[in-house]
Amino acid sequence: MMSEQGLKQDRPALERPALERGNGGVTARFGPALPGRGGARLLDLYQSDPGRALLPDPEPGEPGTLVMVTTSGGLTGGDRLALDLTLEPGARVTAMAQAAEKLYRSTASDHPTLLTQDLRAGQGAWLEWLPQETILFDGARLERHTRIDLDPGAEALIGDMLVYGRLAHGERFTRGELFDRWDLRRAGRLVWTERQALQDDIPAMLAAPAGFHGALAQASLLFVRPGLASESSAAPTLAALRALLEAHPEVRGGATRLDGFILARLLAVDPLALRRAFAALWRHCRAEAGWADAMPRLWLR
Repeated sequence: MMSEQGLKQDRPALERPALERGNGGVTARFGPALPGRGGARLLDLYQSDPGRALLPDPEPGEPGTLVMVTTSGGLTGGDRLALDLTLEPGARVTAMAQAAEKLYRSTASDHPTLLTQDLRAGQGAWLEWLPQETILFDGARLERHTRIDLDPGAEALIGDMLVYGRLAHGERFTRGELFDRWDLRRAGRLVWTERQALQDDIPAMLAAPAGFHGALAQASLLFVRPGLASESSAAPTLAALRALLEAHPEVRGGATRLDGFILARLLAVDPLALRRAFAALWRHCRAEAGWADAMPRLWLR
């Protein structure tokens, strides 16, 4: 009669099944609208889970609309999601996320979540990329790369909001990783690049006076127009954005002109306060570019 120990030795070891990971995204290309029709004309569209694109009718007089949806409801370690958006010359599109992007906790053995955003706009195009917040749950590990390539005559308004933790649940982003890379090119020439990294002692980095100084949410806004090429032409826009920031004392921020574009930065303890200030700056920029002084209805909630 075989002993219990013998049975255990003869029984084959059960391998832990590999967890299924998301690997998809949205690739879209737009051309200018047909005569007599508003928005933009969709030329190509490819989508794969967990990425999905919705194409609602735009408001009268507004750009065409693309809404990015993550069908999984969030992302975790090893997931990959990509947005590849191309606007042909003269196309005008507002692209946005349907809801906040949630980055769940990853295990130590997981690869980081990988997000890539490739945005291109041709001569005379208007590219508006208006995401919702990206929320980093405690233990999340995110690598993100945003690449923007604009023709000299293209205009763009591109933003981003990051929240460090599920703050409404009392959870903060205390461990994990964030590697965020941005590259902006005009006519193929790199005019601005930035890297941000959070790892190791994240609470100390968020608390440091030389770092976030206690802020738990941040936002960035890039406004690119040929009319901002000189300091004198950009001065009224800068003055207006700085006045709007002063009108939101719960948010710390600034706006500056770089190589033919304006960069605004915001920090806040309260993500809702950050969102309100971000929207105020966004509305001013899009109105200055000739669009309605209002946030798209799909972005509001």
